Amino acid sequence: MTVPSADLPVYRGKQVHAFFAKLESRRTSAPDRVREVVRDILENVRRNGDRALAEYTRAFDRAVIRPQGIRIKRADLKRAFQSVPEGLRLILREAAANIRRFHEREKPSSWLAWEADGVVLGQRVTALDRIGIYVPGGRAAYPSSLLMAAVPAQVAGVGEIALVSPPDATGRVHPSVLAAAYVLGLDEIYGVGGAQAVGALAFGTKTIRSVDKIVGPGNVYVAEAKRQVFGRVAIDMVAGPSEVVVLADETANPAFIAADLLAQSEHDPVACSVCVTHAPALVDRIRSALRMQARRLKRAAVVRESLSHWGGILLARSAEEAVDWANRLAPEHLGLHVANPWLWLDRIRHAGAIFLGSYSPETVGDYWAGPNHILPTNRTARFSSPLGTRDFLKHSSLIGYSERALKKHARKIISFAAMEGLDGHANAVRRRTE
Repeated sequence: MTVPSADLPVYRGKQVHAFFAKLESRRTSAPDRVREVVRDILENVRRNGDRALAEYTRAFDRAVIRPQGIRIKRADLKRAFQSVPEGLRLILREAAANIRRFHEREKPSSWLAWEADGVVLGQRVTALDRIGIYVPGGRAAYPSSLLMAAVPAQVAGVGEIALVSPPDATGRVHPSVLAAAYVLGLDEIYGVGGAQAVGALAFGTKTIRSVDKIVGPGNVYVAEAKRQVFGRVAIDMVAGPSEVVVLADETANPAFIAADLLAQSEHDPVACSVCVTHAPALVDRIRSALRMQARRLKRAAVVRESLSHWGGILLARSAEEAVDWANRLAPEHLGLHVANPWLWLDRIRHAGAIFLGSYSPETVGDYWAGPNHILPTNRTARFSSPLGTRDFLKHSSLIGYSERALKKHARKIISFAAMEGLDGHANAVRRRTE
């Protein structure tokens, strides 16, 4: 199956604003039906625990398991690791090392500052006790998502990590996910997925103890479940469909652009793949390259649907307008296919991950480079960041005042409390200083 050129529309002028409005329709909350289904699933899991998990696993994954058979045995982990070819085992280990090295660099530290009159101020950084990681199944296996979620948690010092992932019809989690878990030394793994798995992590069951935070991507039901349990537990983000924007100038290689758009579009029928350029000569060459490369892809039907509904080439009048459009899209992934990406970088305000130059494809970030591939979607890169070590840490403020320091500032503090009408606050200082 090929992807005809008409499947990747070209937008100019006012058409671009119509395309932006179309993308907004992907950013609404889950449909009422999804919200209701998820609410019922979560309530059932809260009330009935493992029994509900077994029922939903039988209904949704067609896997018949006993409630106490949800947890994957350590022996199965080792067998899965050994079933992976040796070359892939080495690749998993090296990828994990790359991810670990990057996330160790971003780990914040506790600090203290000694000020005048015996005042000590600071911040204490401590890791979360227990987290849950959701690794999707279904269309493909995602050991990379496990590495991206678990490694920064380990770097942060999280004590306990529970992994949930949908099983196949035999009740088994994909061997590549188990192999990645083995590489990381994880052994608390459960063959359960969907909103019910999120509920188990949030509320706890006899088999799965509740966690402090749930991270990892999933489908619309998983995303909605994370939204509904937020507040009882923390979550990383409510992720939407994946997206890439390629910002290209006249020097860009159309074959590279096409490859990046196709790589993103094969994820999901609602994945968004966009090229923004001010070089009209690129348009037909990108379309031609898409047609040629798409013939070789296994997931051509998914590619066709994604590109025709959510893809496009946005043709700007100038480089400045192209950058403005890219910032407005605030994409999960932004590729800079330009002569000197460093000159463009200062003008980029919003993107989850920025890929500098034509030889930095998104795939490098997905699997290998080290920065996290769990990224903000749906324009949330305007105000949020990739998953990282800091997401598994919490900060406690440290405040220590000597008697001398408190007396020095007592009058101003008491006056501030009086301004707010809080006599008890003022009294707590006055009792110590008068």
